[in-house]
Amino acid sequence: MAEWINTIIQGVLLGGLYALFAAGLSLIFGIMRLVNLAHGDLIVLAAFAILAISAWLGLDPFLATLLALPIMFAVGFALQHVLLNRTLGRDLLPPLLVTFGLSIIIQNGLMEGFSADSQLLRSGEIGTASISLGGGIAFGVLPLITFMSAIVVIMALNLLFYRTELGRAFRATSDDLEVAQVMGIDHRRIFAVAMGVAMIVVTIAALYLGMRANFDPTIGPARLIYAFEAVIIGGLGSLWGTLIGGMIIGLAQTIGAAINPEWQILAGHIAFLIVLVVKPRGLFPRAFD
Repeated sequence: MAEWINTIIQGVLLGGLYALFAAGLSLIFGIMRLVNLAHGDLIVLAAFAILAISAWLGLDPFLATLLALPIMFAVGFALQHVLLNRTLGRDLLPPLLVTFGLSIIIQNGLMEGFSADSQLLRSGEIGTASISLGGGIAFGVLPLITFMSAIVVIMALNLLFYRTELGRAFRATSDDLEVAQVMGIDHRRIFAVAMGVAMIVVTIAALYLGMRANFDPTIGPARLIYAFEAVIIGGLGSLWGTLIGGMIIGLAQTIGAAINPEWQILAGHIAFLIVLVVKPRGLFPRAFD
């Protein structure tokens, strides 16, 4: 019994990591209807940025992340302002092609800069520390911090959307772009800021990705798939839905692995397909309004 309780706890906590992967993707799609195929690779890029800053300055990964956050915000702002804004329009194909090409460029650039070797952000004692609840039930401190960080990030994004002037601009451009332009909102700048905010979330996700498992330049597409599945399960436009979607995928993977280690990844995809069949629009579909 304790083994299954541990499995469920681990699955829920793993869902926090997947929610962090998905929150930035949900944010961008909700505001500008952009399907960013490079999202997973941007997470990996942020992980390597944290690694480089940590190694260069000899900093703890958490401190290195604080320095990486403004850098990645600037990268996201520039990427959207200079490149992606030019692709947005009624046709969905140009942004798909551009972000696909961006994904390839990031992967090859990271291979040139860091080689194809696996890397790991040093987590120290926190990486192995655990909390025991007795009766053979325990869970790791780092997964718990990851899950709590996902909750804080989603709360912060909701506050940004519904309690700030910037959030009102986000919602206005999402609801009706033409009316927003008439009201004097510079949608290109708003989109660039939104991408910058998404890159902040991506950098936080990259911190926990790099501390919890090895990463290399080629793992981005797999992270993108988990993010897409969490977003779709939770419902497009629902930030809290991404947390539920991540938890469902995490639970399915840990339960599948408990039954047969070879079923871990497959179980997550099966859970996604089941939800998609039962609720095609996701569990909590909503718009940013």
